[in-house]
Amino acid sequence: MKISEVCDRYGLDARLSLILEQSGISSLYPPQQEAVEKGALDGKNLVMAIPTAAGKTLIAELCMLKSVLGGKGKCLYIVPLRALASEKYEDFKEKYEPLSVKVGISTGDFDYVDPRLANYDILVATSEKVDSLLRHRAKWLADVVAVVVLDEVHLIDDPGRGPTLEVLTARLRQVNPAVQILALSATVKNADEIAEWLGAELVKSEWRPVPLRKGVYFNGKIWFDDGSKLKLDVKMEDDLTALAASTVKEGGQALVFVNTRRSAQAAAALISEKISDSLSAEEKKRLEDVARIAESALGEPSRACRELAGCIRKGVAFHHAGLHHVQRKAVEDAFRKNLIKVVCATPTLAMGVNLPSRRTVIRDYRRYVEPYGQVFIPVLEFYQMAGRAGRPQYDRHGEAVLIAKSKNEVEALFEKFIRAEPERITSKLASEPALRTHVLASIAAGYVSDEAALLAFMSGTFFAHQYGVSDVQRVVQRVLDFLDREGMIKQEEKLLFATEFGRRVSMLYIDPLSAVVLRDGLRGAASKEPTEIGLLHLICHTPDMELLYLRQGDYEELEAFFLEHADELLTEIPDGRSEPERFETLLAELKTARMLQAWINEVREDDIHEMFGVGAGDIRRSADTAKWLLYSAHELSSLFRIKPVMAPLRKLEQRVRHGIREELLELVQLRGIGRVRGRSLFRAGYRRLSDIEMASEQELSRVPYIGPEIARSIKRQVEQKMEPEAPQPEI
Repeated sequence: MKISEVCDRYGLDARLSLILEQSGISSLYPPQQEAVEKGALDGKNLVMAIPTAAGKTLIAELCMLKSVLGGKGKCLYIVPLRALASEKYEDFKEKYEPLSVKVGISTGDFDYVDPRLANYDILVATSEKVDSLLRHRAKWLADVVAVVVLDEVHLIDDPGRGPTLEVLTARLRQVNPAVQILALSATVKNADEIAEWLGAELVKSEWRPVPLRKGVYFNGKIWFDDGSKLKLDVKMEDDLTALAASTVKEGGQALVFVNTRRSAQAAAALISEKISDSLSAEEKKRLEDVARIAESALGEPSRACRELAGCIRKGVAFHHAGLHHVQRKAVEDAFRKNLIKVVCATPTLAMGVNLPSRRTVIRDYRRYVEPYGQVFIPVLEFYQMAGRAGRPQYDRHGEAVLIAKSKNEVEALFEKFIRAEPERITSKLASEPALRTHVLASIAAGYVSDEAALLAFMSGTFFAHQYGVSDVQRVVQRVLDFLDREGMIKQEEKLLFATEFGRRVSMLYIDPLSAVVLRDGLRGAASKEPTEIGLLHLICHTPDMELLYLRQGDYEELEAFFLEHADELLTEIPDGRSEPERFETLLAELKTARMLQAWINEVREDDIHEMFGVGAGDIRRSADTAKWLLYSAHELSSLFRIKPVMAPLRKLEQRVRHGIREELLELVQLRGIGRVRGRSLFRAGYRRLSDIEMASEQELSRVPYIGPEIARSIKRQVEQKMEPEAPQPEI
C-alpha cells in the first residue's frame, strides 16, 4: 500500500505523503500494512514486535498525525533514554513542523511541571518525566492526550527502568481510559502476553527491509545461517580488524560490540590503523571537523578526548557511556553520514539510538555476573545488537557475526544464539525498592485512597497480568508499613493519606528510602557545621546514587580516608569486622563522594579519570544525580526547618552543577561560562561581573578559551544584568 493511499483513505494532509516520500518512504512495509489492517489508524491499541528498521516508528507517527491533524487530541511519545528522546524530537520536528505540528521534548526537572508542555501536539519524553507529570497531576494527560506511544516496551523486563514504564502505562490507562496505546517492541517470545495486557492487536513479524544473515567467524571464514560461507579477502592477525577492514573495503560500515570501555577504545585504535588509507581527501577533511568537536567537548581536552579525536581522523570511533554526550552525538552523526566507517561500542549502544551498519560484529558474548562468573549474554541482547546490521537504501543484506575462539565453539554459538529464540519478557515490579516510590506516588497524588483501591490499581499492571495480584499484595503491605513508620503516610481505619513529608518526597521524585536517609542525616547535621565531604557522603548513602566500583588498590587508601573523616559523616557507621559487606558499601560511597569533591574543586578531568576510573559521561551523570539529591536535601531541610544546613546545601548544589569552587559562582551565571572558561577568566583578573563590565570585548577575547564570540556574548549579558532599574513613579 502506497503512503499516498493511506493518506487518502484516512483523511491525512496530502503534504504528509510528500514529506515522507522526500525521506525515502513511498510504500508501507508488510508489517506496517498489517498494522493498518488491524486498525491502528482506526484508534485500536496495538503492539508491534518486529525487528529494528522494519518500520515500527512510522505507524506510530501516522497514528499521532491523524490524531493531531484531525483535531482528536495530543500525543505522547515515551522513550527510555534521553539520547533517544533527542533523536526522535529532532526527526519529528524537522519532518512535521511544516504541517504546523508543534513538537516538544521534556526529559528532566522532575520537581516542576511546565504548563507549556500541554501546548505541544507531540511531546517526546522519557518514562521518568511522564511518571513525574502524573505525580504532579498534570491534568492535560487525561484531558487532551489521545495517543500514547511506548517505544522499546520490551524494557519492562529491565529491573531498573521496567517498573516505572509499567506503572506509568497502567496509570495513563486509569486516568485516560479512551487513550490509544501503541507499544513498539523488539521481537520477543511473549509479545502476545503484552498485547493481552494492553487489550491490543498484535503485529509480530521477522520481516526486515534488508535481509539479515547471522553467522559465526573463525579462522578467516564466516559460516552463515543460510548455509553459505564467506572467506575474507583480507589477511590480518587480529580478527576484529579483519572483519572491520573487509567490510569497509567492500564499501560498507561496521559496528563492533565489546564488553568494556577499555576494550572499545583499544579495538578502535587498532582498527583505525588499517582503515585510514581507504578514506578520500574530502572524507579526511570533514572528519577533521568532527575530530575538533570531539576534542573540544570538555573545554580543556582530556587524554580520552585526544584519543577519540585521533581515531576519528582515521575514520574510526569508540562509543560508550563514559563519553560526553556531545562526543557521542558527533560520532553518531558522522557514522550516519558514512564519514566514520567503524564504531567500536559497548552493548549500551544497541539499546539506544538508531545506527545501522553493513556488518555487526559481536566479539564478547559472555559477561561477568556475580556470583556466577562468566555467563552468556541474553539472546534478546544478541538480537538487539545483530538487528543493527543492514542499512536500508545501501545494503542488499546485513551481516551479524559472532567471533568463535575455537572450531568447536562455532556450532555452540549457532545453538546458543543464532538458532535460539529471545527470552520471555517478565515484569520486575514486585520488589520492595520498585514499589516504595510507586505506592507512595499513588497515595500522594490522590490516585488511591485505601488499600483496596491500591490493589485494584495493581491489578492493572503487567505483573498482575502475568502472576496475579496476590504475590504483589505481600510486598505492598511491607511498603505501606515502611511509609507509615517513617511518617510519609497515615492510615486511619481503612483510608490512606500522604503527610506533607510524603507528598514532598513524591514530588521530588526520589526513593522514599533516600528521603529517610537525607532527613535523618540532616537532623544530625543541625547540631554541628556540616562539611563538604559530610554532605557529599550523605547523598552517596542514598539508594538513588549509583556508586563507583571499588578496585583492588582502592581499599587501603579509602580506609585511611575514612579514619581521617569519620567524625564528619552524617550517617550510621558500620563495623568493619562484624559487618564487612556494609563497610565495603561505605567505602564505595566514600569513593563516589571523593570523586564529586574532586569535580567541585576543579581537579582536571584527566586526573579524575586516573584517580577514579571514570569518564566525562560518568562524571556528569553522577553530578546530575548529586545535584538533584542536594536540591532534594535542601527542600527537606526547609520542610523540617533545619536551617543551619540550608545555605551550605544550596551552595554545594550550584558547585556540583558546574564543577567549580565557590569563588566562581558569580561568573558561571553567564551563559557559555563553565568550569574551564570561568577559571580562565578568574586567573586573568575577571573575578566578578563588574570586572567584565569594565573590560572591552577585545581584552576579554584574548583570555584563553574565550575568543571573540564568547567575549561578545558575556559582555552583552553583563550589560543587561547591570542595567539600572527604571525609577518608580512617586505616589
